Formats: sequence, structure tokens, C-alpha cells
Amino acid sequence: MAVFRLVLEYDGAAFAGWQVQPQVATVQGALEAAIAKVAGCRVRVVGAGRTDAGVHAEGQVASACIETPLGAERLRLALNGVLPPGVAVVEASEAAATFHARRDARGKRYRYAIWNGAIRSPLRAARAWCLQRPLDLSAMRAAATAFVGTHDFASFQTAGSDVITTERTLDRLDILGAAGGEIILAFEGSGFLRHMVRNLTGTLVEVGSGRRSASEMPALLAARDRRRAGRTAPAHGLTLEWVRYGASVG
Repeated sequence: MAVFRLVLEYDGAAFAGWQVQPQVATVQGALEAAIAKVAGCRVRVVGAGRTDAGVHAEGQVASACIETPLGAERLRLALNGVLPPGVAVVEASEAAATFHARRDARGKRYRYAIWNGAIRSPLRAARAWCLQRPLDLSAMRAAATAFVGTHDFASFQTAGSDVITTERTLDRLDILGAAGGEIILAFEGSGFLRHMVRNLTGTLVEVGSGRRSASEMPALLAARDRRRAGRTAPAHGLTLEWVRYGASVG
């Protein structure tokens, strides 16, 4: 019996999110079914984060305790042979017996993609929020500075969440690109509330569209009221890029 660290890439459009749910395809469900086929045993896979329906990943991390004679690389190949086309194991390694993909995670980076071209882009439509009116990136960057650091992000979590605390630390929030073209919002932090990145993105887009002022952001944080913040950006523009662990973990 060994604990394996698996790094996954997946197309969120193919799944109803990460977490196992009845009657729908999920990433966790697909991976657990693939392990059952390859190793002949049912195991519970733990993910570093529970991405929502439609959200993509380039570097989701999962851990699983599997009884198999296969080494990590042979296991990776075998799993990719039976996984559905929308998901692949891009890395596999044996980890410490205590490794836990969620509890041991120390940071994550999400990327939100926006296509801001005047002409709609059919090829980008599945991976970016298409907004044809030019955005004011200077205003968006000014607004973004209010969110960096440790804050109570209750105004930016999905309504009805039952987390113990809504305080989170956002280490970086970079807005890259140029109005009229490709724009990337890059979020790095130790942890995120459900829909937090998408709600921050929707609010920043309202700033960039002139519907809000950058100076409103501290008041939005202080309000701790989801109704005060902007819309939730569409799921298909969001990608989990990577999960960071301490040097001695995994």
C-alpha cells in the first residue's frame, strides 16, 4: 500500500465539478473509477481543491492510498489509458505516508482569462469570458490593490457557504495584458472561498467597465455582504494553474 501524489489536467466543460455527485460526471469520480479498473480496488481520492462545474485545471493535485504493484510512472500510464478524454494524469509520484493533498497545500494560483477584443473569438469562447467593450485596466489594477493581503472576503464568497471563517490571504493579484485583447487576472493565495476568484473577477470587470469606482473596494470588503459585490464571472474562464506544497511535503 502506497500513497501517490497525482497531478491532473482537465477540461471543466466535461464535468460537473471535482467532487463526486450522483448521476453526473465529476473529476473525482472519473479518477476513482480509473483507479478501480487499474488496481482492482476502490479508493477515495482527495483533491487539493474542489473546482466547480466548468472550471478547468492544469495542475490540480490529488492524493490516494493505492494497493498496486505498479510504480508511479506505470500507474500514470495505466490511468491515462482508461480515463475519459477530458482528464489526464500529467505527473505521478510516490509520496510520504502522511501526504494529504488538501491539508498539506500551502498555496494555489488561479488564472481567469478574458477576451476583450472588439470582434468575438469563437476559438477563445470556451476558455475566456468574452467582453467586447474595452476595459479600463488602470482602474482595475487600482481596485485590485485593495484585495491583496489578509482580509475578510465574506462579500466575495457564494451565498450560503458554511465555512468556519471567511478570512483569507491573497498574496498576489496581477492583471496582465491589454484592453482590446487578451487579459489575464492571476490570483495567488493560501486558500480561497467558494466562487471567491470569480466574484472578485466580476467585481473588477465592473470597475473596468465604469460601473464601479476603484475607491469602493475597501467598503465592499468591510460590508461582508455578497449582495454588495459584483456578479459571478462565468466558470469557463477560470483555470487552477498549480498547487504549492512545502519543500518537505509530498
